[in-house]
Amino acid sequence: MSNIVRRYRAAALLGAAVIIAPLSVATFAGRDVAAATAPGSAVAVPVTSGGSFAPIVSADKPAVVTITTVIRADNDETSQLGGDLPFDDQFRQFFRDQGIPLPDQAPERRPTQRAEALGSGFIVTSDGYIVTNNHVIDKASSITVTLDDGTQVPAKLVGADPKNDLAVLKIKPTKPLATVAWGDSDALRVGDQVLAIGNPFGIGTTVTAGIVSARGRDLNSGPYDDFIQIDAPINRGNSGGPLVDAEGRVVGINTAIYSPNGGSVGVGFAIPSDQAQKVVAELMKDGWIQHGFIGVEIQPVTTDIADAIGLHRAEGALVAGVNGGTPAAKAGLRAGDIITAFGGSPVKSPRDLSRMVADLTPGTSKSMSVWRAGKTKDLSITVGRNAGDRQ
Repeated sequence: MSNIVRRYRAAALLGAAVIIAPLSVATFAGRDVAAATAPGSAVAVPVTSGGSFAPIVSADKPAVVTITTVIRADNDETSQLGGDLPFDDQFRQFFRDQGIPLPDQAPERRPTQRAEALGSGFIVTSDGYIVTNNHVIDKASSITVTLDDGTQVPAKLVGADPKNDLAVLKIKPTKPLATVAWGDSDALRVGDQVLAIGNPFGIGTTVTAGIVSARGRDLNSGPYDDFIQIDAPINRGNSGGPLVDAEGRVVGINTAIYSPNGGSVGVGFAIPSDQAQKVVAELMKDGWIQHGFIGVEIQPVTTDIADAIGLHRAEGALVAGVNGGTPAAKAGLRAGDIITAFGGSPVKSPRDLSRMVADLTPGTSKSMSVWRAGKTKDLSITVGRNAGDRQ
């Protein structure tokens, strides 16, 4: 039997057994949370001429925190992989048969037993706003932040966006806190040096170095997949920790690993900072995110499809279905249409369209170009609200 486990989604698929798993760690209550004790203040500092990363580490490490959440395992054994997964039972049985703990979980617990999950985060304002992954704090009944000096303080969830897998916490410090600054992830090149900082396995704040291995990786976990792939070792517990560049600025949020055994094999993924910074700002302001919705089922345009309908390039998003009563239906979209442009921007793939729509505020009107019956037709559409977003 083969399996793929995504950040917080599971599906039984054919192929080699791999794990693309979240990096938070579940432990039994009572286990100590290790934390480093080197104080300091975070500013952007370039690597020294001698090639040491020490100036970056001493500047950034004080702003990196450990996040401990209390999770109650209910009688229905709600999955740490998402809760309502169609293949969840098969995954549980497979891991039990192999004697392997479930990803991001301690070995099987009795119902109603209290457990703790560990992740990482980083401070972005001196008054206590902290960025982490949504899957680090998902379903938590309480959240505790351990600062770099070992101080433990309760944290409040300000807001979360599951689609981007981002969350913002707030603590009340007794003094101004060290912070890290946002960097420009769009400026990253394959081969650039990066550092990953976090608390793997709860052993304490740890720094690892590597390079950017690839850009724009899609893990098929949501409309915003645009991950930075890195070879800096990251493991469970690193989720939500910062990925910093050679100037010590945050260019990504460490989120997932690809592994045949659940441990680091040098293939890790981080959310780009240019994507995360916008979401974080909105969560800090409003506490939630609204995502656009138009109500279509889409698929890629293959070369065969393009040739069959007279489209010059195998690009765009093929409308496989239109849901009744949705903005797409009201705009006149039909099954078989190829959406080639949205809001004046070209649509080269279904992923492009998904991101364009999800980025829009509900109620926004946009132009849309479709290829239908051998010619281009222009439509207008008013974006609706995703049913999963808060009212």
